[in-house]
Amino acid sequence: MATVELAFYNKVHTSTKSSLFKFNYGKKPRMDEIRKKRKHAKAEEFVKEIKKMYQEVKTVLKKYTDRSGNKAVEYKVGDRVLLSTKDLTW
Repeated sequence: MATVELAFYNKVHTSTKSSLFKFNYGKKPRMDEIRKKRKHAKAEEFVKEIKKMYQEVKTVLKKYTDRSGNKAVEYKVGDRVLLSTKDLTW
């Protein structure tokens, strides 16, 4: 929770004679434990694992793509091509 939000929710309102935080959670917020920005080890491990898996998938896909031997057709500006309008809705 941002400090501005915390200040707003911790303010005692005249109509309820209580803060919104206490009304919602049943206790006062612990002001000494405002979180600071810090690194999260589990999140960093997760990102490293995902990057590793991505590289593995990328190499497998490249292997199967290269195995077929079909090279992608490269078009240049000015080349003529036939287009199908079968799936276009007018």
